[in-house]
Order: sequence, then structure tokens, then C-alpha cells
Amino acid sequence: MSKGRILVVEDDTDISNMLKIYFSAQGYEVAVAGRGNDALERTRKQLPNVIVLDIMLPDIDGYEVCTRLRRALRTSHVPIIFLTQKDERSDRIAGLELGADDYITKPFDIEELRLRVQGAMRRAERENLTSPTTGLSSGKMIEEQLRSLMRRKDWGLLYVGVGDFDAFTDVSGFVAGDEVLRFTALLLSEVDDKLGGADDFIGHIGGDDFILITAEDKAAVLAEAVTHRFNQEIGAHYSFKDRERGYILVKDTDGSERHAPLMKLCVGVVLAKDYEFTDIREITEVSAELRRKACS
Repeated sequence: MSKGRILVVEDDTDISNMLKIYFSAQGYEVAVAGRGNDALERTRKQLPNVIVLDIMLPDIDGYEVCTRLRRALRTSHVPIIFLTQKDERSDRIAGLELGADDYITKPFDIEELRLRVQGAMRRAERENLTSPTTGLSSGKMIEEQLRSLMRRKDWGLLYVGVGDFDAFTDVSGFVAGDEVLRFTALLLSEVDDKLGGADDFIGHIGGDDFILITAEDKAAVLAEAVTHRFNQEIGAHYSFKDRERGYILVKDTDGSERHAPLMKLCVGVVLAKDYEFTDIREITEVSAELRRKACS
């Protein structure tokens, strides 16, 4: 199982290739971007768990990349480690003031960089900012976004769950279950990148529960699109035999077998115009109930 996703933003191909080979051998998924705009595009499509970011890039510099990542709700929590030849105190301070989590200069010790990557990922998880499974925002970040809805109008919220997920993990195990969760997170990001807005927020509440906050007029279209894609593509996580018969065999505690349907996506949609909320708990209660009805 992957230790996490790393995005290396570096225009020196010797360095980027070396980092990709090294961290891949350590068990990480590694993506490489040689330009700042390429890095921003990659993070919109799939969130990394940590970004190793060079300051000197051929289009926009690392400072500008960091600024844009911190401004966007979807990427504001992702740990950033600056990697640069600059060793001036003012440069280090500038990077940290923009929201970078760490700073390492070239030439660097790759073991030290590995430890800094691990530390940044652990801090994010410990502070309850990201899900270790999907890399999406979680915990405090989700609570902050829900509280912000109290001050906003014209918002829509998708409460997303995977129906019959528990039956699947009972048969296939938690590793296969984590793959489904990562697939769901990627699907939500890809669909929202295509149909949503730049300020949309995607979070992993826990288990098979996700949340997507968008504009009110985009909620229904997003709900339909993510449901269609999930139900169309989830078959890839099953054997050919299970796909053909449309169910899996689950053994209960008494040894008897039962038929469990293939997983499907259940989406509850809450629109600001339909309710008057005074507390975030009211939002979560209504959205969870709508999600349950969608799965019934």
C-alpha cells in the first residue's frame, strides 16, 4: 500500500528523476511537474499528500505557486516543502510567510528530505487536517468550511457515501476498501474540476463518507455526474464473475451466505435556499438523512 502521494515541482530533470526513483522505491506515489502552472493543474486533478517545490521555475516561481495553493480551498492544507539553491535568510522567511511548511536547500541530503516529507505528512494527519487514506481535507478543515456556510448564501452541499461498502470490505479486505476510497476521492476531484468552481471544497469525513461544497446552481449537475461515473466504473474493483452476476457472496457470522449488491454511490444534496440553518450540526443531520434516503 502506498505511503502517500508526493508532487515534485522541479525543472531540473536530473533532480526530479532522482527524487521520483528514490521516493518510489520507498513506497510513495510520485508525480513530477517541471513548471509551476503544470503543478497547479496536477493538484486540481489529484491532491498530493505533500509538495516538494523548487523556487526557481521557468514560468511562475515557487512563491507564486505556493500563494495560489494556499488561496485555493482545495489545496490550502497540503504541506509544502521548498527546495531551492537559495540560502539567504530573507528567502527562507519569505517562503515560510507565504505558508510553506519547511525549507531545504540544494545540495541536500536525500535522507534528510525523506524525514522532512514524513514529518510534514505526520503533522497534517496529527492536526486532523487531512485523511491519511485519500489526502483530502478532513476533521478541522471540514468543520471550518461548514461554519463558513453560516455566513454564505447560494451554496450547495453534496454528502456522498458508498452504498454496500462494508459488505465489499468484509469480502475483499481493508486494502481493497482503501483503493475504493481513493478511487472515490479522485473521481470527485476530476468531476468537480470539470463541472464545479474554483472555490469548491472536497473533504473526506471518514469511512466511506465524503463532502463536496459548491455553488447552489452546480450541485445537482455534480451529483448526477459523480453518481453516473461511480456506478459506471466501480465494476473495475470486482472480479469478472461478480460483475457478471451483479452481486457478491458474503458470509455472515453464523456461516450462512447472503447476496450483497455491488457498491453504488449515494448522494444527498442540500441547497441553501431550502433550509434555514443556525448550527453546523443541523447541516450534517439533514445531509446525512438525505444521503441515507438516496441509498434506500
